[in-house]
Amino acid sequence: MSAPDGTLLVFTNLPDHDAAVALARALVDRRLAACVNVLGAATSIYRWRQTVETAQEVPLLIKTRASLYAAVEAAIRELHPYELPEIIAVPVERGLPQYLQWVLAETTAIAS
Repeated sequence: MSAPDGTLLVFTNLPDHDAAVALARALVDRRLAACVNVLGAATSIYRWRQTVETAQEVPLLIKTRASLYAAVEAAIRELHPYELPEIIAVPVERGLPQYLQWVLAETTAIAS
């Protein structure tokens, strides 16, 4: 089944587990995400301000709808401790129809 309302999978990384859980909970509480997976620690290697850095980060997989992307991005920017957080969204091309409908249902009413 094609993803309804352009279902998205949004990726970001947080510096530690507590920050990751706090962001995940906020996104779900605000109905900006149906589900957020807080993954295990990962090693990130990246160039920042002309220096190659290595950091332990906690990845998040955020399931939402395309129409909420701007609000999801704003919430991540508001709550994220990094100066420049990674925020990458990819469209969900296919998925279990019942799961995609659940994502849609859980992100319908946005709490303020």
